[in-house]
Amino acid sequence: MSTTFTIDTATSRATPTPAPMKRLTIPAVRARKGGEPLVMLTAYTVRMAQLLDPHCDLLLVGDSLGQVIYGLPSTVPVSLEMMCAHGAAVVRGSYHAAVVVDMPFGSYEGSKEQAFASAARIMKETGAAAVKLEGGEAMAETIAFLSARGIPVMAHVGLTPQAVNVLGGYGARGRSEAEEKKLIGDAKAVADAGSFAIVVEGVIESIADAITDAVACPTIGIGASARCDGQVLVTEDMLGLFERTPRFVKRYAAMADLVSDAAVAYAGEVRARSFPTADQTYRRAAAGPTAKTG
Repeated sequence: MSTTFTIDTATSRATPTPAPMKRLTIPAVRARKGGEPLVMLTAYTVRMAQLLDPHCDLLLVGDSLGQVIYGLPSTVPVSLEMMCAHGAAVVRGSYHAAVVVDMPFGSYEGSKEQAFASAARIMKETGAAAVKLEGGEAMAETIAFLSARGIPVMAHVGLTPQAVNVLGGYGARGRSEAEEKKLIGDAKAVADAGSFAIVVEGVIESIADAITDAVACPTIGIGASARCDGQVLVTEDMLGLFERTPRFVKRYAAMADLVSDAAVAYAGEVRARSFPTADQTYRRAAAGPTAKTG
């Protein structure tokens, strides 16, 4: 059984209600190679998962929550505990999309055994369908180890934010012939190791196209190419909740302005003592509709 949610009108809070399993499976995701593009967005909370789930094939509980939710300078400080807590919330708030949880920096690089222990904890505590880890050829053996033990793995090549200190920033990858060769080699290595999909982030468009053509599993682009088998964005960037977003992000809304305008209106009513109280609202509801005259 999966879990979906209804709204309790007495409290206006989400309450869990069992629903038959309807989630997109990992084999079904893999089978979308070359077919209908995969839609993927990030989610970190129950409510956002509820809103996005009907429209997405995959929900990514990204370690980008370090910056988006916690105001950290990068994804590096994010802990396994954070990922488990937010991953469980997103699973509770969804029923259709396959939920993928990022493995945070330091939770999988030490050894295959460390990676399995971390991934197993994520799967047990969240109920997610898969984990995602960053890295190319160096992580291929780990991906094979996890996949052989029942843990589906989404790989991540190109601009890998956890390695920002080594990369020297968030610039696009693949500007040299040597880097192009390495990126394609990394993608082939993780695909051959058993990854069911690969996030391709921040690489030159022609290289993203070459990677998509070279691997048998779906590629999911972010600042890469429209020819990838799917796309992912940080939801808060897409919604325009931040003043500054990556150059490749299209803003589909201006939510920061809506929130600010609503807060301004609320603050004005509070200071003017003109906002309705619960007692006034109750009395109006009890009185019923205003009678028409004339």
